[in-house]
Amino acid sequence: MEHAEVLIVGGGNAGISLAAKLLRDGVAGVTLVAPQPVHRYKPLLNYVGGGEATMADLERPMADVVPESCTWIRDAVDAVDPAVSTVRTRLGRTLRYTTLVLCPGLEEDWAATPGLQEAYADGWAAATYVPGSAPRVWPALSAVRSGTVVFTVPPEPASCGPTALKPLFLACDHWRRTGVLDGIDVRLVLPERTSVGIPSADEVLERAFAEYGVQVLRESRVERVDADLHSLTVSTPAGPQVLEDVVFAHAVPSYRAPAWIADSGLADPATGLVDTDPETLRSRRHESIWAIGDAAGVTPRPSGGALRKQVAVLSANITADRDGEPLQRYDGYTVVPITVGRRTLTLTEVDRAGRPTPSVPLVDPVKPRRATWWFDRYGLPQVYWRRILRGRV
Repeated sequence: MEHAEVLIVGGGNAGISLAAKLLRDGVAGVTLVAPQPVHRYKPLLNYVGGGEATMADLERPMADVVPESCTWIRDAVDAVDPAVSTVRTRLGRTLRYTTLVLCPGLEEDWAATPGLQEAYADGWAAATYVPGSAPRVWPALSAVRSGTVVFTVPPEPASCGPTALKPLFLACDHWRRTGVLDGIDVRLVLPERTSVGIPSADEVLERAFAEYGVQVLRESRVERVDADLHSLTVSTPAGPQVLEDVVFAHAVPSYRAPAWIADSGLADPATGLVDTDPETLRSRRHESIWAIGDAAGVTPRPSGGALRKQVAVLSANITADRDGEPLQRYDGYTVVPITVGRRTLTLTEVDRAGRPTPSVPLVDPVKPRRATWWFDRYGLPQVYWRRILRGRV
């Protein structure tokens, strides 16, 4: 039976950057289980959907980003047995671990929205959150000259859900510049009352909605889709509302944690996410299991910026736990970057209590700026490939 001192499940930002950080911190015997052959810098997917990036900008072969000295098992997890500290893979391997870190991300829950997958197949719906459909978003949006276009923000759990507003604002700015915005009925289906839940950021976004003439359906979600009729039935506080004759829908599916998390007895029954102490990042049920990223029950909402903090805390805690030292605490820092135009972006940085925690002192990141757009689009991807994935942040 194969044994790993530290077994990491998931090859996204969380898994790769944690593996690299652990190795830099002197932890030996790090093994990564991840099935995908391609690694993606997912924040750029929204720019693909806005015509400001290509898939080539955000993809690298997985073999190129797995850290040296890390063992990569190209397989998927099927089950975890915490009682005997083992993981069973889809290809039938049994892996024993001393420390297990779960960061498998979320998966699309197509069944939660009947008809949505058929609309994707029919070509009039797509979303930047679904990599296979992301290249279809901008050609469809940029071709619209009139009619109804629907955008959705996914309900929780989701990976930084409010950033699904990026394609909306990028498209609206484009339509305004080309003189067709007035002929387009732009609808937004928002699962909460406001977009971010932070008053200063929501004020900026509300002004942008008004400026572009976006009609917002609040505390709402898409219940079902009729792929033939190009219609979406939306549940709202006032009752169901049908959006008919939709030209295009940037409809993000619902998400859920992989089923094996609950099947292995590791989930919070209320959310399906790994039942995790949000400060130490350790499983509430098993001392040898930890979790970070989208599938971890860690507040507030996940983001790439949150992961940078989580990775630093978790790497330190794995070492501290081994040495019998006190654990560090994750303060819940997260960041939500949202473009409000083709060259401007608002940035929300807060801790778990909603207190502002700006990375650059004396600068209000919520104010839309060209500089923050440039860094989000061009600067941060370079930091990601050159430093974050190499455990240097």
